[in-house]
Amino acid sequence: MTLKLNDKFIWDFWHFEEAGEQHLFFLQANRSIGNPDLRHWNVSVGHAVSQDLRNWTSLGTAFAPSASPAWDDFTTWTGSVIKAEGRYHLFYTGTCRAENGMRQRIGHATSDSLDGPWERVGSGLALDLDERFYEEHEEGRWHDRALRDPWVLADKIDGQYHMFYTARRNDGPLYARGVIGHAVSPDLVNWTATEPVYAGGHYGQLEVPQIFERDGRWYCVFCNIAAHWTEEMRAQHKGGVSGTHYLVADNPLGPWQPAPGFLDGDIPCRRYAGKILRDPVTGADCLMAFEDTGADGQFVGQISDPIPLRMENGLYAIDDYLARK
Repeated sequence: MTLKLNDKFIWDFWHFEEAGEQHLFFLQANRSIGNPDLRHWNVSVGHAVSQDLRNWTSLGTAFAPSASPAWDDFTTWTGSVIKAEGRYHLFYTGTCRAENGMRQRIGHATSDSLDGPWERVGSGLALDLDERFYEEHEEGRWHDRALRDPWVLADKIDGQYHMFYTARRNDGPLYARGVIGHAVSPDLVNWTATEPVYAGGHYGQLEVPQIFERDGRWYCVFCNIAAHWTEEMRAQHKGGVSGTHYLVADNPLGPWQPAPGFLDGDIPCRRYAGKILRDPVTGADCLMAFEDTGADGQFVGQISDPIPLRMENGLYAIDDYLARK
């Protein structure tokens, strides 16, 4: 049973599992807006729970933009949830109306329950752009300031918490500047940006990162569209595809490199913003993604069932045989 809401488009999502209950937080917008492209500017965060990643119960809206004026009074976009320091922490992307949503920043809210309420920590602002490492928005260069989709590891490494996010380096060819940004914190409240952990060179951006470890190897799942690949990457992959792929590394702090091929891509984009999760039914890893372009060419706006994956020599691939069953 796909996660679908009849009155809402739903797309990017993030996952938290606790005591056998699967929680998805996801971006949502009322279908009454008509044009699905407008969903990005009419957004809130929804919440649903499941025992098996297939049968879902919607719990309604979990989080929404601040009242104006505020740094996050326009949109609250993709993020992640962890449990640490005795509480639940929601890290999210925010933009403000005063900047027409062009400059993204990262916010922080906490709660004593996954069901909320989520309260912003201070103003909510956790991380702003550090131009020593990352590109600022400039009209005509790139369509926005990329500082979004924070993914925070729940456990400290070397005594610090680590945040990874979508960003662009501030030098190099336009379509090679997409990086995985990095920031560290001693307490989840005070964050300092550092150099990116993936230095780029292949794509203009890598959206919605998800970082995790399997059997001693680290994976960074991301999504992007073929139009944002370098010419070299498109030439190597028959023009490129749009969808979900991943980087691999021996350490979450890098160096990262793209895995061979592309995990789940199509033209036009069929699924986007995928996550690799442990399927509670099979016990194996699976891919879930939001369904983008349907057979009729229209935006779908719902989240797929688990798609079986196989692992060979430390690399993921969609198990086409099992996926058809």
